[in-house]
Order: sequence, then C-alpha cells, then structure tokens
Amino acid sequence: MKPTSHQHRVVIVGAGFGGLEAARHLGNQSVDVTLIDRSNHHVFQPLLYQVAGAALDISQIAWPIRRVLHRFKNITTLMAEVNGVDVAGKAVLLTDGSRIPYDTLVLATGATHAYFGHDEWARYAPGLKTLGDALAIRQHLLTLFEQAEREPDPAKRQLLQTIVVIGAGATGVELACTIAELAHEEIHGDFRHVDTRKARVVLVEAASRVLSGFPEPLADYAQHTMERLGVNVLLNHPVTECREDGVVCKDQFIGAGAVFWAAGVRASPVAQWLGVLADRAGRVKVEPDLSVTAQPEIFVIGDAATVEQKNGKPVPGLAPAAKQEGRYVADVIKARLRNSALPPPFRYRNYGNLSTIGKHTAVVDFGKVRLRGRPAWILWAIAHIYFLIGVRNRLLVALNWLWLYIKGDRAARIIISRKS
Repeated sequence: MKPTSHQHRVVIVGAGFGGLEAARHLGNQSVDVTLIDRSNHHVFQPLLYQVAGAALDISQIAWPIRRVLHRFKNITTLMAEVNGVDVAGKAVLLTDGSRIPYDTLVLATGATHAYFGHDEWARYAPGLKTLGDALAIRQHLLTLFEQAEREPDPAKRQLLQTIVVIGAGATGVELACTIAELAHEEIHGDFRHVDTRKARVVLVEAASRVLSGFPEPLADYAQHTMERLGVNVLLNHPVTECREDGVVCKDQFIGAGAVFWAAGVRASPVAQWLGVLADRAGRVKVEPDLSVTAQPEIFVIGDAATVEQKNGKPVPGLAPAAKQEGRYVADVIKARLRNSALPPPFRYRNYGNLSTIGKHTAVVDFGKVRLRGRPAWILWAIAHIYFLIGVRNRLLVALNWLWLYIKGDRAARIIISRKS
C-alpha cells in the first residue's frame, strides 16, 4: 500500500490503549499514519470481566476503530494480521504477504495469556483478553447453569456449578467476584431445579496473598470481602495441571465445570520480529524515549515493552501507562519532524491503582491515600466511566451499573448458538 503523499510515514501496529492514543495525537498532523489491528474495534479491557459476567454488553465497551479516528484525515486504518517486521527494508509484514512501508514504526501489540510453559492448558483454562474471550466465558458460564438445571445427579450438578479461577491479580479477583454475585445473588430465582446459590467459586493463587500490586491491608480487605461474597480463596496453591474436568494444585484435585485463567501474561512476539533480546515475559527493553536500542525509528509501548522507572521498578502493565506512553511517543515523533527540542525521557505518572470487589465495593491505592469499600467503588466507577469513549457509552454503562446496583438484574444473559 502506498501513502497518499510523500510525507513521513508512521505505521502503528495495535489499536489498544497505547496505539490508539499515539494515533489520536498524530491526527491532523503533517504525517501519514497507518494504524493496523487484527480487529476492527478498540476494547476497554478493564471492563471485559463485566461482559464475561453478563453485566455489560459488548457494544458498551468496544468501539469501531474507524469511527473513533474518522475525523483525522491523515490516518488510514487497516484490519489485518501482522506476522513480522523487515527492519532492514523498513516494512511491516502482513500474513497475506503484503508489505506496509514505514519511516517510523510504533509497536503496541499488547500481550496474551502465559501458561508458564504449559500452552496445552489453554484449551481447558481460557483467559480473558479479548471480546471473543469474554463472550466465550459468558457462554460457558450460562450454559453450565442450564445443564445443571437438567442434571438429576446431585454430585454431577455440583460439579457443573464449580468454577475455578486461576490467578488472584485484579483480573482474577474481579472475574471471581462477578461470577459469585451472578450465581449467589442474581439468578437463583430464575431456576426451578437447581439452586445456583450452591455454586462453588474457587480462586486459586500460587502466592501468599491476593492483589500483590496493592498494599497488604487493602489486599487483606479484598480477600475478606471476596469470602463474604462466597468466593473460596486458596493461597499458596500453585497449579500443576489443568484438565477438562478440573485442576490439580498443591497435590489437590478440584473438579470443576469451568476453569478460567488469569495467572500471567506474555508479550506478543515483537522481540522476535525485531531480532532483539526480551525479558522473561517476552517484553522488549526499550530506551528512555521508548525506542528500540540501535533502532531509533522503532518504538515499542504498552505490554510489549518494559521500561524502568527511577525507583528501578518497571512501568506497570496498566491502561493509564499505555496511554501515557502512546502520547509520549507521538510527542517525540512530532518533535523529530519539526527538528525541535525532544521531550525529556519518559516518566510514568501513577494516578492510582483500582480494583473492584463485586458491585458494591472496591479498593483504591493512591500511595499516601488509600480507600476501600463503597467510597472506593464510587471513585472506581467514575474513573472508568470517564475513560470510556463517547457520551452514549458512558450513559449506557452508568445506567446498567445503577440498574444492577438497585435490582441485581444482568441483562446480557443471552446464550447464542448457531441456530439462534
């Protein structure tokens, strides 16, 4: 594909938080931008678990990329799969054999699930990274309860109603809590032969506590709140096997109708594409300006990159961090093209860490200021509504949460089959 002019060509791979932010800040500038993503939509990943738990519909947390960027006439959006980079020839390689030339390349390809050397577990313990993942989890959950309604054997019925979530980070905690609330509080009255309040939700964690990124008092509060919701938390229980009928952890077998993975991530194969070294999670270690060592025309941002802060810790793999990196790279590119002073090295600004523990409570860590309970949940809700794209989506999500809060009614409980 050829650019429409002889202006500087910027190719951005990935329309997640970092890539989309970089594209928006290069919009209507004197530069040709091509944004490539395997999907035609941008997803607000922090709320994927609510789609999986039937609290929100997909249209409320995902937006067509073309619509988001339609006002920027210098941006071309391509739905395509990237499988490599020709560094010497300065071109992005697509799976259909096409080549997209670039002068500057921004790789914001994110991360996928990491099974710690056991990729075969993926078929038994799917993770939660995409809209497809969320819909598959929701479909599986709702189908389990339908099967349990028709199961006459009490033991088999209880097995169908046992759900294991592996990994007690924010994603695992939020997913386990929303499943527990769905089963224990919100759908039990809809069934006649199965009591969904007897559903067993098990959160398995290899470490000694949940939410390792939060201060210990907030993590302890989160665990106690989860247990009150009916989540069975197993700490110091590393998983050694995932099977179709359950998991083995710490020499203990837990039979389950469903197992979901939230234990780790692995960066996309950017390091392989560029022929550079990566850390244990597959992330490319970048320079202070987020460029690749000895390849200043290539930037790597978001979950595909690791950049060290002044305190020696890596920038966390959070949406706000990716957005800051995308905005920073856009500023560097614009400064280079104008031959003006470059921005100082990238500095991550931590605006806080937030996690919900069900539909009524949350934990928030601002460093010196820490909140928990309902005030933290209100702040969490305001922050997430603010970062949604578009007034319509903000209004719909706010109304859904209000209805769920008051009535406990989850509207997105449709099971879709090929015959539907």
